[in-house]
Formats: sequence, C-alpha cells, structure tokens
Amino acid sequence: MDRRCFLSGAALPLAGSLFGCERLEEIQGGFNGSSHERGHLLRKPDASHKVWPAPSKVYKTRVVIAGGGIAGLAAARALRLKNQHDFVLLELEDQAGGNSRGGLVGGIACPLGAHYLPVPGDTAVDVQNLLEELGLRKRVAGRWVYDERHLCHSPQERLFFNGEWQEGLLPLQGVGKETLSQYRQFAALVARARQTAAWSVPVSKAVPSAFIDSLSAISFENYLAQNGLTDAHLRWYLNYCCHDDYGAGISTVSAWAGIHYFASRHGFSAPGTDGADTLEQTASREGVLTWPEGNGWLTRQLALPLKERLQTGKVVVRIAAGKQGVEVDTFNPATQTTERWLAERCIVALPIFVAARVVENPPEFLRQAAARTRYAPWLVANIGIRSPLADRPGAPPSWDNVIHPAAIKNAHTDNAHGASLGYVDAMHQSLQIVPGATVLTHYRAMGDLPEGRKLLMDTPWTAWRDVILADLSRAHPDIAAKVTRIDITRYGHAMAVPIPSANGSTGAGQVHQHAAGPLRFAHSDWAGYSVFEEAFTLGHAAGGVTL
Repeated sequence: MDRRCFLSGAALPLAGSLFGCERLEEIQGGFNGSSHERGHLLRKPDASHKVWPAPSKVYKTRVVIAGGGIAGLAAARALRLKNQHDFVLLELEDQAGGNSRGGLVGGIACPLGAHYLPVPGDTAVDVQNLLEELGLRKRVAGRWVYDERHLCHSPQERLFFNGEWQEGLLPLQGVGKETLSQYRQFAALVARARQTAAWSVPVSKAVPSAFIDSLSAISFENYLAQNGLTDAHLRWYLNYCCHDDYGAGISTVSAWAGIHYFASRHGFSAPGTDGADTLEQTASREGVLTWPEGNGWLTRQLALPLKERLQTGKVVVRIAAGKQGVEVDTFNPATQTTERWLAERCIVALPIFVAARVVENPPEFLRQAAARTRYAPWLVANIGIRSPLADRPGAPPSWDNVIHPAAIKNAHTDNAHGASLGYVDAMHQSLQIVPGATVLTHYRAMGDLPEGRKLLMDTPWTAWRDVILADLSRAHPDIAAKVTRIDITRYGHAMAVPIPSANGSTGAGQVHQHAAGPLRFAHSDWAGYSVFEEAFTLGHAAGGVTL
C-alpha cells in the first residue's frame, strides 16, 4: 500500500484492503449542501456587536421572516393565506428548506436531509391542511385518503441481521424468548404511558402532567434500567429510533423523548401483544409520505409561490427591535455588502443559538433557551450507484435499509464516527420495472459524541468515504465497485436534542409562542426536537398572528 493509499484510508485502515486503493480513488465526490463559511460569520458570542459594513441599501416591508427552513416557509404561507403579501423571507443558503432540502446526483433526485413525513395525526391540523392544499390528502366517501403515489411503496423497511435481511427494523430472526418477553414488556409500558398522559405531535397540543415531567427529568437509558429492560436487541432498536428522530441515543435523550417517539404516533407492537401477533404485523410501520428528494419536495412547493419575496444568500447578522418597529441587517457574502430591512415586525425563524447571537439585547427567555439547547451534528451522504447491488438472502430491497452493528466487523471504528442509520433508496418510489442506477442516501447521527461537531468538520471527505463504504459493504460486498460518486452534506447543528431537564422544560405543554415586542420566535428548537410537524406548526402560528 503506497503512502497516498494509506492516508486516504487512515480513518479506517480496513478500507484499502477491502476495496483496493485504485478503486477508491476513482470515486468522485466531495462536500456540498451547506454553506458553513456563511454560518461561521456569526461565530462571535454576539454577532450583532460585530462591525459589519454600513448598509448599502435600505428597504421597507411590513414583515421580515428571518430564516427559510420549515418554520420560516410555514410563516410565509400563513401570511399568504391571510392575504398579507408585504413581506420578505431572508435565507442564508442558496435554497430554502433548511434540513429538508433536496439535490441531484447523476441527474437523480435525492434528499440532503429529512426524507419523509409520517401521515400526520389529528392534532397536526396545519400540516393536514397543507397536505390537502397540495393534493396529497382528500376526502373520499366521508374519510380522508392519501395519494398512494406519494405514500411510501412496499416493501418499506428491512434490517440486515444475523447474516440476512429481515422485514422491519425490530430484530426478530433468531432472537430468544427473553428478548421477545422484553419486547412485550416495553409494549406494555408504552400502552400504559398512552393511558396516563396526553401525547401529541405537535407537543404544543398535549397537556402538561406530573408524569410527563418525571419522564423529562431522567435519561431514557435510566428509565429502561428502572423497568428492568436490559435486553441488548431491544436497547439497540430503541437506540436506533432515538438517533433517527433526535440525533442522539438512549443515554443522551430524556425518557420523555424515548416514550414520545412511540406514544405520540403508532405505539409499539411486539409479537404476542394486541395487534401484533405475527412477525409480519410487527414488521409493518405507520404510513409515511416520501419522495425521491425527500422533504425537499415539500419545501419546493412552499417556496414556489414566494417568488421575489424569497431572498437567498443573505446572512441575517442583526435584528434590533425598537418602538417604531424592527431593523434587520443582512450580509451578502457574494457582494460583501450589507442591506437593511425596516419592518413593523419580524418572525425570527432561526435556530435558537443563532437567534440569541443576532438579536440585540435578547430577551431573558431566549438567553435561557440558548444556554440549555444542545445540538446533534449529522452527516448525509448521497452515494451514486451505476447498477443494482448484490444482495444478501432474506427480505427484498426496501426504501429504508439498516445494517445491524453486529454485522460490522469494525464496529468500534464505526461507533467512533457516529451512529450509522443505514440508507434510503432514492429510486424506490419510481415505477421502473427493471432496477438500474440509483442514489443511496446514508445517514449518520453524531449527537452522542463529545467532539462530534469537530469530528464532522475536520474529517476529510476521503476518510468519510472509507468509513461509509466499509459500513455498507457488510450487506453489499460489491458496493465499492459500483459507486460513481459520493456527495456529503454536513450539518454541525442539525437538530435540537431533547436531553433530560430537571424542570420538565422538554415535554408536552412546554411549547408556547414566544414574543418580545415586534419579534416572534418560531423554530422546531422551541419544541425541543426537530420534526416537520413541530417546525411547521410553530411557523404557521407565528405567521398567523394579526398585525
């Protein structure tokens, strides 16, 4: 192995011997998707005190929306529905959508972040209305029906476990009686929790309770230990679920978050419990809406009507509220100029830590929220595949494909680079009969790593390439030979992590519309975790306030 080959595989020495250095070097790609340089302009503790160029232009509008993620786009929609069109939405990136944007690899659409939306429950009224507006949901014979073209096609998910693929993600093939017993015990705990308290997505529609507060105060891992749930298979599955929704595992998130994952949606079914007497029923999952580009499809629909009111490539560096309204300054990295917007009010749809830096004299509730909010870094790798991969026995290729860590020989190295969450197939929703080229979108959650953000940003693309291919090759030994390119998107502050809180501040009933004079704050961070329904509901509520 020559020096260049050694260095390219330094993070995972196995890579060169697994695939051959020449083949690895043929794979194209790099980092894309997020403009960290723009975001890092705000690294000073209080960016509003940084000396920016004097505004070269001054504009007037009635409402400024700072931030073009889901919350900001929802606020813009709410204004439009009220026939209020005198507003502007300012977005740092070149494309609105935040963590829900989409991209292309080899002409194939793929997600750059969030890749599905669960069919919303009755408490997510604003989301239901959006889906109805977009033609995804309509009444047929007195009941709501979703457009099957956008519901995830079957087979939906599978797990590579004990040398073969199984349906569903809960380990079932070959597990013992004790494991099945613990599955049933956890199902009973979830059922009891649903009877004891109100659970809802969005959490603002739930009702506070002492039970919720008690769960918010301890880690999910401690809660499982208190209830005698020590089975390794159960804990792996719950760890996976927490990484999937919250970016961190059971030792990091609160017990409220761990139970909320199930109690607020579809519950937890295990063989031998009501409604799940067979492995096939256990393997089934709630209905989800998905597209080749993931939730980028939704953000594109939300952004389209905005036209010139959507201003991209603008870094919000200062928000100052006064008696006469609000001043919002933006810096344009392309022209190195500052622009000022004068408005009656501003909807601050920014992550809490960013809002605390750019708002002049931030209110105390914002300071406190910024101090207690912890973020999970994420890596999203879009892997171009020229032809179908060789597959192991068992369940057929699915939309969501997860590899159990027992299948990864170098599991320690894999864990050191975050939790691997498998991949989704961008072409799964297509109607092509013969499989061909596709894009596999691989996710890694890094919220458990003390230096996760530094690792994410400092690790070279070639090292990430090797880690990812070594991970996926356990189920697909020919993957390196069929990869054309790997584009990696890094999110240093991808999502707020619902960590334990002694005062129960993370949980149902704790979310409300924060306001300070002409400022209103709306972002999924205020819900304590990041999912579409939370961000959309908060943004829509902020945009719907009467001027």
